Amino acid sequence: MKALYSLAILATFAGGHAYAACTYPTAPDALPDGNSATLEQMVAAQKQVKQFDADIGAYTACLKLENDAALAQVDQGSDDAKKKEERKKEIERVQVQKHNAAVEADEALAARFNEQLKVFKAKAKK
Repeated sequence: MKALYSLAILATFAGGHAYAACTYPTAPDALPDGNSATLEQMVAAQKQVKQFDADIGAYTACLKLENDAALAQVDQGSDDAKKKEERKKEIERVQVQKHNAAVEADEALAARFNEQLKVFKAKAKK
């Protein structure tokens, strides 16, 4: 019975804004310059880029959950159908903007790293 009571309390607190705390990940501060970086620096940067990619994946998954919860909350509201549809469109628009911005930042970081990696590899061939 205690477990059932605990689950009921947890469900109460988990409703509504459970996913409102999606935290945008922090990108690595700086990437090494391929002209002067050591192998260890490039490997460390690669790990940071991969971690940021994973963090962006988690962030976008959180956004999806947040979006789904917000849409469900709108459905439960007492507004008329037209207002609900307008609100849903706005929620979707904001979610798409956040998602696209996160993916673009992820891709931009990867592109910058790949450019420095090409420079590093070219330097190593000399």
